[in-house]
Amino acid sequence: MSRSRSHDETVIKMIRDDPGFAEAYLHSAFAELDEEGGETGFLLALRHLVEAKGGMSTVADQAGLSRESLYRALSPNGNPTLRTMKRVVHATGLKFGAIA
Repeated sequence: MSRSRSHDETVIKMIRDDPGFAEAYLHSAFAELDEEGGETGFLLALRHLVEAKGGMSTVADQAGLSRESLYRALSPNGNPTLRTMKRVVHATGLKFGAIA
């Protein structure tokens, strides 16, 4: 298993095990949006959250999006709209305002 995959799995498990960690993790990623690489980091944090909350298909259904649209939006080169991010965050059980 690659080091990156192992890290991803650890973060996903921590999000599953501790809802408070999920909010703090996403808040931290949001706070770093203005830093170099911040957008990529925020999208990675959203992907981790989505995986921890049931995966792309489940969260896409709950957010009213297609799975393909969600994959594209959260890809490393994704450019999701604010509406999409809000729908994804809400579908995972968090409030967008709590992470801002």
